[in-house]
Amino acid sequence: MKNITVSMDDAAAEWVRIEAAKRGSSVSRLLGEWLAEKMRQEDAYAQAMREALGFETWGASSGPYVPRNILFDR
Repeated sequence: MKNITVSMDDAAAEWVRIEAAKRGSSVSRLLGEWLAEKMRQEDAYAQAMREALGFETWGASSGPYVPRNILFDR
């Protein structure tokens, strides 16, 4: 586990101290949990995006597409 220093404005520091106290946690642990959750969300989003971009077609057609003029001929 690494120790880091975080700078923030006074209002944010007061808020996070209160939030940590409400949860019976330290500011350090609370920020670490929030960042870990953010990392998991970003990883899940990136994985979903890779899967979506790898999706090639909605249909299972093995032949050429029907020309537009035939498809909409009325």
